[in-house]
Amino acid sequence: MSSEARYRLIVFDWDGTLIDSAATIVECIQQASRDMGLPVPDDRTASHVIGLGLQDSLRRAAPALPPERYQDFAALYRKHFLAREDAMALFAGVHELLGRLQASGRLLAVATGKSRRGLDRALQASGLEGRFAASRCADETHPKPHPAMLLELMDELAVQPERALMVGDTSHDLEMARGARVDAVAVTYGAHPAEALRALDPRGCVASVAELAAWLDENG
Repeated sequence: MSSEARYRLIVFDWDGTLIDSAATIVECIQQASRDMGLPVPDDRTASHVIGLGLQDSLRRAAPALPPERYQDFAALYRKHFLAREDAMALFAGVHELLGRLQASGRLLAVATGKSRRGLDRALQASGLEGRFAASRCADETHPKPHPAMLLELMDELAVQPERALMVGDTSHDLEMARGARVDAVAVTYGAHPAEALRALDPRGCVASVAELAAWLDENG
């Protein structure tokens, strides 16, 4: 990796890309649905909404829930998530990869469906708060798959689309990148199945953090 590499800015999704949290999020969505007496979404449905903003998530995962009760659902989900948060860990190799990228002069950023409060807590708990030059959360701008997060990050960090790369585990990440005219790499170890990610024609598709590091060495 060198400062003359193709990508000056690498933007990472958080859940399912840097931290092994997708299964926990599914469990929390399902438990909050039970708590509210709603039909419980199956694993595939609950996985599909990971990364979306609150309204889009609940329209899909809990279609019987009236919008005026979305905040009640969110509070229950948050309770279950916080109870499990300490058990979640970064994927193996994440610390080392981010350290190498930062040392090479890359700008690193996060674009996530989490709230600002949730991301700040996760960054502190994981020891990654010093790694990222900027971040955007779903409660600060248009949520995924709208391209706003990437457009705002590129504007803030003065990086052109052709020098930026999005790394994520969901179709929402890839659609956001397409809308922002940014290349994307899909990781298949998170929330969405590999075939759904490949159907969106990302520039790369990798099955582990080690494969991601190798892809960046060769292409980034």
